[in-house]
Parts: sequence; C-alpha cells; structure tokens
Amino acid sequence: MIELPDRNDALCFNINDKPGTIFNLVRDPVSGILVNGQIIGDKKIPPDGVINTYFYRFGITHRTLGVKLEVNTEVISVYQDGKWIKLLWSEASSLKGPNVDILLTKDRSLTVTLKDSVKFVVLLHKVWEKHPYHRDYLGFYTLDSHLLSSSAHGLLGQFYHGLEYEVSDLRPGEVPEKPDATMFVKGQQLNVTRGWQRDFRNDVKNGENVPCWFVHNNGTGIIDGDASDYIVSGLFKTT
Repeated sequence: MIELPDRNDALCFNINDKPGTIFNLVRDPVSGILVNGQIIGDKKIPPDGVINTYFYRFGITHRTLGVKLEVNTEVISVYQDGKWIKLLWSEASSLKGPNVDILLTKDRSLTVTLKDSVKFVVLLHKVWEKHPYHRDYLGFYTLDSHLLSSSAHGLLGQFYHGLEYEVSDLRPGEVPEKPDATMFVKGQQLNVTRGWQRDFRNDVKNGENVPCWFVHNNGTGIIDGDASDYIVSGLFKTT
C-alpha cells in the first residue's frame, strides 16, 4: 500500500512470485539506505491451488552509518560495533546506539530509527500455530519517507516523493461496493478498482481499513519497469 498524503489517497498492488524470492523495496544511493524483503509461501497448497506469499524476512542497511539489521518472524539481528546482537520477538527490548535506535514491542512491532533519517516500522503478524496453510508474516512501513533523497527507488521507494495520476470514468465493478475506474498515469490508461486494504500500524491485531486504488497485474503501469526488475540475489544485495 502506497500512501500519498498530498492527494489524501492511497494506491495498492500485489506482487506475486515464487516463495524465496527477494525484492528490493527501498534503495537510496545518496544516503546509502537499502531495504530488501524475502517472501515465503503457505505451508502447503490450499484447495483453490493459489499459494499465498508474504514477507517473512527483511534486510535493512544504512551504508553511511554502518547499520545492518536482519529481521525475520522469530529473531531480530542487529550489527553494531563489529558484532551481531540478537533480539527475540518474544521479549520486549530497546537498543540505543550512536546511529540507530531500536524499540521492540513484544510480539508486535519493531521501530528502527536511523540517525537524522527515516524511521522503519516492522510489524509481526502471528497466525494460529496449527493453521493448516498460513504462517507468521511481517509487515513493513516507512515513516518520514520524505527525508530520503529524490534518487530513492525500489518497489516502495519510487513512490516516496509522490506520483502524478488522474482517475475518471467511475463505473460498476465485479463487486458492487468496489467500483472500477480509469487511471491516467505515466502516459498510460489503466483499469483500477476502488478497494480497501488494512493498515496495521495503529492496531496490529485488527488494523484499520484504508481506501485505495488497486492496480492489477503486479502493479503493472504504476511501477517503473516490471516486478521482476526488483528481484535481487541476496538480502543485503543491490542486484
């Protein structure tokens, strides 16, 4: 979900790929910030044959500040002063360093505040342990994203400085409460659907419904290039 505060609106899209794929979410070559996320699939193939994928691991680095974190659904590993420190989701904790502050709320949220820069929030969504299909997964949010440079890119980073688009021709969609419309963006016409996505930042358990324009086909038309262009070879790699 991409919030666009200057438009008081939001865009949303799904990216589907095979479990294990790592995507670049944010890359700012000016500040040296890099965020990659790896997806995981359901425990087994559901009856409808559609495997859901979701993020379960993030790599966050700030090259200039020398900060490195690996976050998964069980452990948070922080590289500080030449060594790795492990934090567990099952225990509330905080860590203050010269370049990064970390606040861990037990089994709920991790807030990473980078010195003089953005703040990242990772949410832990716990699923019933005996669920036949779903696993625990993570959500990712960026606060103060305007502090990143205009060179910021990535699946999310490219939208941090806004997006020019117009929506018209609102018409009935497949579902009565979700109308379709035509979006003019980047010289193209896209068919989009007015829907709702849950924002879990303020309520990790239930979330709040946020209206957004849903862009179909892996975000085709609003993301630069193709979704596969954002696949990287490692959690801390740029290519």
